[in-house]
Amino acid sequence: MRRLWCCRNVRLILGYCALCEHEAHLKIDGRPYRSITLAPDGWSVEVIDQTRLPFRLVIARLATCEAVAAAISQMVVRGAPLIGATAAYGVALAMRKDPGDPALASALETLGATRPTAVNLAWALSRMGEALRAASPDQRAAIAYGEAAAICEEDVAACQAIGVHGAGLIAQAAQVKGDGRVNILTHCNAGWLACVDHGTALAPIYHAHDAGVHLHVWVDETRPRNQGAALTAFELGAHGVPHTVIADNAGGHLMQRGEVDLCIVGADRITARGDVANKIGTYLKALAAREAGVPFHVAAPLSTIDWSAQDGLRDIPIEERSGREVTHVTGLGPDGALTTVQVAAPGSGAANPGFDVTPAGLVSGLITECGLTPATAEGLSRLRQRAPA
Repeated sequence: MRRLWCCRNVRLILGYCALCEHEAHLKIDGRPYRSITLAPDGWSVEVIDQTRLPFRLVIARLATCEAVAAAISQMVVRGAPLIGATAAYGVALAMRKDPGDPALASALETLGATRPTAVNLAWALSRMGEALRAASPDQRAAIAYGEAAAICEEDVAACQAIGVHGAGLIAQAAQVKGDGRVNILTHCNAGWLACVDHGTALAPIYHAHDAGVHLHVWVDETRPRNQGAALTAFELGAHGVPHTVIADNAGGHLMQRGEVDLCIVGADRITARGDVANKIGTYLKALAAREAGVPFHVAAPLSTIDWSAQDGLRDIPIEERSGREVTHVTGLGPDGALTTVQVAAPGSGAANPGFDVTPAGLVSGLITECGLTPATAEGLSRLRQRAPA
């Protein structure tokens, strides 16, 4: 079992080990939130329904393993670290209902089939399976809740550390610019909504902003699901971070004009040699950054590294999502209701790969909880050696 990052933040509720109630770092309208918590009943799980943001803040209650699997598949929850944490609680819910071996195997299989690209899912389920197979059935529910809580607390601590390490890069850019603002470009959503708290790519931005660094964020809209325009802009606005939403195709233009000082993105899977799978469109931003001489950094916890994978194009499965996400968009209608409209020509087919792979050679460096690391096999090997046991 892995060493806990924040053992002091775990306590017992109704006989189960659960998330503590210390205040979350990030707030909406002044109220602290985490993306996932236990419900007041002490056993079911509450998550922010991200399909309703930024127009509605809806808290969804998940009470079964099947409900957790549906929430992951339908992107009620999304983001590699949060997917792993939510799946861990899905196993706990399954063990509360039936702690037998067949139920455990079924839960691991059901949850493991939800999303193929984010390796945190497989990592969390493997960890849960390892902890539970060695336990007797009468102990499994308590152990499962405890392990899920530990995964969440470790993610919070890891993301906080990523924020500290990454903020140093922003501070360096600020020193170079003097009185000018630091312009950062990010893609998709890799903030606290994608994690339990703090975020990955946005954590350095939050830390630097809170430290008084004069910065501004270019927010890629991130078609087809618009996680940048909907989620990243929502987060940054709630925290008071200056930002501007841009069309995905505007990033290269801004880089050419010297209006981007660095790019920071998240990741769904990183290979042992530094190739990075992230939301579709990331590769094009990395290419533009290389041409324009803009540093391109990837922020992710160690749980996002797939040590068994080498070649990102060969070894990372790319999720193919419904073409309807491309042909239709959902937004707020004039009557204030959420409305889905078709934007593509009727009868046209649509391909929808959810992710692409950025080769390690285009990545300036990785930001993990252990610090800054070159996106190379050698750099990652050294990182693995000094990572917590």
